[in-house]
Amino acid sequence: MKKFLDKDFLLETETSKKLYHEHAAKMPIIDYHCHLNPEFIAKDRKFENLGQIWLEGDHYKWRAMRTNGVDERYCTGKDTTWYEKYEKWAETVPYTMRNPLYHWTHLELKTAFGVEKILKPETAREIYDECTEKLQTPEFSARGLMKKYNVQVVCTTDDPIDSLEYHIALKNEGFEIQVLPTWRPDKAMAVENPANFRTYVEKLSEVSGVTITKFQDLIEALQVRHDFFAKVGCKLSDHGIEEFYAEDYTQAEINAIYNKVYGGNDLTKKEILKFKSAMMVEFAIMDHAKGWTQQFHYGAIRDNNTRLFNQLGPDTGFDSIGDFTVAKKMSKFLNRLDTENKLAKTILYNLNPRDNDLIATMIGNFQDGSVAGKMQFGSGWWFLDQKPGMEAQMNSLSVLGLLSRFVGMLTDSRSFLSYPRHEYFRRILCNLIGKDVESGQLPESEIGFLGKMVENISYNNAKNFFNF
Repeated sequence: MKKFLDKDFLLETETSKKLYHEHAAKMPIIDYHCHLNPEFIAKDRKFENLGQIWLEGDHYKWRAMRTNGVDERYCTGKDTTWYEKYEKWAETVPYTMRNPLYHWTHLELKTAFGVEKILKPETAREIYDECTEKLQTPEFSARGLMKKYNVQVVCTTDDPIDSLEYHIALKNEGFEIQVLPTWRPDKAMAVENPANFRTYVEKLSEVSGVTITKFQDLIEALQVRHDFFAKVGCKLSDHGIEEFYAEDYTQAEINAIYNKVYGGNDLTKKEILKFKSAMMVEFAIMDHAKGWTQQFHYGAIRDNNTRLFNQLGPDTGFDSIGDFTVAKKMSKFLNRLDTENKLAKTILYNLNPRDNDLIATMIGNFQDGSVAGKMQFGSGWWFLDQKPGMEAQMNSLSVLGLLSRFVGMLTDSRSFLSYPRHEYFRRILCNLIGKDVESGQLPESEIGFLGKMVENISYNNAKNFFNF
């Protein structure tokens, strides 16, 4: 019987072990999509205790705790201490067996703090005390943890109206880890609520210096901010969408729709879809002109629990997988850009696993030989960033595309303790390839190439693809 979380965790064959230990494990980390707060990096935040660094903003854990019967006050409440919240998490952990949270929790304890004990109520206090003591040292600050995990680049997620002041400060300081912004303009096309949209446009006008009275002014203001993001080092955009928008429209229609919503009037569903379609094209054209990579995260149904959304707000653990029909719209959107020779490098992330083969074949339609792997099938995202989800994504990409050109893993996290997810991914990758070698499906004589392939997927492909 294998020991839990030993050095060969998730590695089932000798070839898998060789690929991981001799190739994947040594590669630095490029975390090209995350939700870290850049202020925490710029100010090198120190964390008070294990409860704070683990449970602050982590809706994955909150969701598990609620399922385990933990009262909301121990998840997001203001009247409980970090230790009380941590204690409820420690009580929950044994019940997360076979959920990736069980693996991630113990990987974080082991790789960050050197703690190999199993977290449960009986060990909770000693683990808390040991880790909290270490968190008081420089090695465990925000920057200290990034260095500990050999992180070279992180790309945060930022709104066009954000000042990027902390990215600029880090750049001017010469901090050795690149901390770059990512352009996330979702609010600029969120026309479902006219009042909120107008408020956003007014803020955009203020930060861009562009007086916005018509649709073309909106695009001009966004272009000003797009240029500003580029000067600060941005190389990627990101879009969180339910589905792809690819309605036919005329410029006159979009002008009229903008005037209507800016004037405070509700739009019809058809008008909303036309406006979003136009905005997605405008954003894509900007990205292509700068050589950026555009990312599309699609397929989530967000804020399902109205009562708790009204109480707690977004990103608190009440989202789920959606079942949108996307293939025709996705194809139409990508084809529209390709026809005009304005299709940027693109990464597509699905939340519904039924779309794995759909994406793996769709990206093949728009590979044009200009860049290796120009169109990318993004790694298992959100509900799919677990072992079966990662395996399914890589298997679809392998048999319908080129796994060897994959740009690999990202954390998509708000936590400075999430970097072991890269290790988790690399072990799963090496295990898939190693098993193929030992079953005779891949040649043992090509182990040198396979080792390099693992290194590329772990690090080199992303470095070259994004021009970091």
